[in-house]
Amino acid sequence: MADKSAPSTKVTSSHWGAFEVDVEGDRITATRGFSEDPHPSRIPDVLPAAVHHKTRVTRPSFRRGWLETRERGGRGEQDFVELPWDEALDIAAAEIDRIRQKHGNTAIFGGSYGWGSAGRFHHAQSQVHRFLNCIGGYVASFGSYSTGCAQSIMPHVLGVDFLQLLYEHQDGWQTIHDHTETLVMFGGINPKNSQVSMGGITEHQTAGWFDRFAAKGMRCVNIGPQRTDAPEGCDWMPVRPGSDTALMLALACVLEEEGLVDRVFLASHTVGYDRFRPYLIGATDGVPKTPDWAAPLCGVAPEAIRSLARRMATTRTLITVAWSLQRAEHGEQPYWMSVVLAAMLGQIGLPGGGVGYGYGAIGGVGKSLIGLRGMTFPQLTNPVAETIPVARIGDMLRNPGQPYDFDGQRKTYPDIRLIYWAGGNPYHHHQDLNALHEAWQRPETIIVNEPWWTATAKRADIVFPATTPYEREDIGRTNLDDYLFHMPRLIPPVGQARDDYDIFGGLADRCGVGDQFTEGLTSAEWIGKLYAGYRTAAADTGIDVPDLEALKERNWVRLPIQAEGPNRTFFAPFREDPDAFRLGTPSGRIEVFSETIDSFGYDDCPGHPIWFPPSEWLGSATAAAPLHLVSPQPGDKLHSQLEAALADVEGARPETLVIHPDDAAARDIDTGDLLRVFNARGVCRARASVSSDINPGVVALPTGAWFGDPGGNIDPDGNPNVLTLDVGTSRLGQGCSAHSALVQVARL
Repeated sequence: MADKSAPSTKVTSSHWGAFEVDVEGDRITATRGFSEDPHPSRIPDVLPAAVHHKTRVTRPSFRRGWLETRERGGRGEQDFVELPWDEALDIAAAEIDRIRQKHGNTAIFGGSYGWGSAGRFHHAQSQVHRFLNCIGGYVASFGSYSTGCAQSIMPHVLGVDFLQLLYEHQDGWQTIHDHTETLVMFGGINPKNSQVSMGGITEHQTAGWFDRFAAKGMRCVNIGPQRTDAPEGCDWMPVRPGSDTALMLALACVLEEEGLVDRVFLASHTVGYDRFRPYLIGATDGVPKTPDWAAPLCGVAPEAIRSLARRMATTRTLITVAWSLQRAEHGEQPYWMSVVLAAMLGQIGLPGGGVGYGYGAIGGVGKSLIGLRGMTFPQLTNPVAETIPVARIGDMLRNPGQPYDFDGQRKTYPDIRLIYWAGGNPYHHHQDLNALHEAWQRPETIIVNEPWWTATAKRADIVFPATTPYEREDIGRTNLDDYLFHMPRLIPPVGQARDDYDIFGGLADRCGVGDQFTEGLTSAEWIGKLYAGYRTAAADTGIDVPDLEALKERNWVRLPIQAEGPNRTFFAPFREDPDAFRLGTPSGRIEVFSETIDSFGYDDCPGHPIWFPPSEWLGSATAAAPLHLVSPQPGDKLHSQLEAALADVEGARPETLVIHPDDAAARDIDTGDLLRVFNARGVCRARASVSSDINPGVVALPTGAWFGDPGGNIDPDGNPNVLTLDVGTSRLGQGCSAHSALVQVARL
């Protein structure tokens, strides 16, 4: 019989890719990169420390004030009482029943961001939504903080679901390499961000592709406030945050003025250019959108704009747009305007031409694969139709019963009495966290499944200790990757942690829906059932997938689903015959002007793209807040995962703020200095990194540091969302606007 305490090594998968794991007894001792990965991520280096960290939630815990008196206030400030599992589940189930019977299921918000695990069965979002659907449903959210604004605007413009376009219908890296001559990257393409992907990315290839682009002689132009937003060797066109639409309009104006517009394509494949052109040339407002007009707005010299426009018109050009551009006030406009600019060039549907989104944002974008979807744990049907835009959680809690506009609808915020959160940390990705902390006191009860004492767990009333992906068995497979993994249970659960499935199964039994939730199956039986369905679907498409026992024995396989030759994008048939392959817009064409959007009557998002300055940007800077803050994704983790261990690394916290030498000199700041970063919304600490790789007037502070305890004068570890602005992108998209924020910086 094998000695279970003997050291062993297995491969497992994660959102940041596959890696080898060394286990001794009940502890993870080390990790290493996966042998098939050319550029393995360093994120899992701290995983052994994180899994066994002192901040793990080890027993069911109840906030003392809620347990004793059902007090709402005090979240984030009071201590917790640990209870046995059965008693804890009894209390939680009774409270869930009380809320739904007294207030209805529209009083329950099902919060989850889906990043808890790359495993397909133990997918926290699916688990919590299935449970809530079994008991009558919940208020759901639309979109994501990453792409919510784009998910609203792009169906109106291109007539396709934005995520479907993003993951299934864009040019692959090979096609770009073979055909693109000029790659114009608004917001850059950052290999740091492409470390991660939904469900995992096994071969990290983004940096390698840029090496090949450089060897070929492709011109790659990084348009953004940081040189490091694209790989070395790319031309950097520094631009002020929030001004990309102005730059796109100026490029379009050059095309119009110099006769470089493809009017045949506009006439055959778009509608509404005649409604947009008067604005572009200044006939409607007296302001032609020339390079001379744009230069003081975006900080780019007029001749540089003209030169780029001419090159774009005379070479095969792919315009790419980062997700970050639509995470700001009026984020709809650069996304819409990028389509208009590409349509004016007339290259949409050509290999390596047109426009694309999210390259570098996650690792899966740019891979060309035969469609073979991964396993999915069924969430069942939500009987509650009510949804809110995901980034409007704070508004929902502050304004129950109040009306708001969203994508042509007049809606009303629900009166939420119970929040159940599993998978994700809203105190990482939401804006203006001090305001969220106040709004978070309003619901009667907040329940969280969480492995660590995150800021969200500390602000809950009931915290159930959840296992990490390394303490349970699962299958790793996504339609954005060509690897399939058996993810073995590597160690026993830490403390009294339980799988989300077992937590919800216990609650479902007590709520009278146990059989509906589990269907009488254990976790292992569910994995077997889902995998069998996946194998059948694969066989139907001619793909041979090993049976489950064989996969367990092999640990991982690479699937033969790589597309051969250049992929044919969604727009290629449309380009060839726009009548036979109509888009999903009302006109069946690309909508330069949208009658639908125009009919909404939104003054912050009219019927065609327009330049709107954000309320907070360098054009509105004040002496009190003179610097524009951008908050990129971190390079050392995914969102806030593994932060517990990173916070223990000497010198890693507070988080590093990048500042230009001119701005640093004016404040007597040197690299390594501790800083106070502040505005009217909040204050946080940071550590200075003085660099000429960022625009003057701009500072960059990555997200992900855990939000500190309330009541202090300063957030200790450098969470930028104590500073960011919590307003919707517009009444159309109501997306996250984190990149519209002004701050001041001083030595601490």
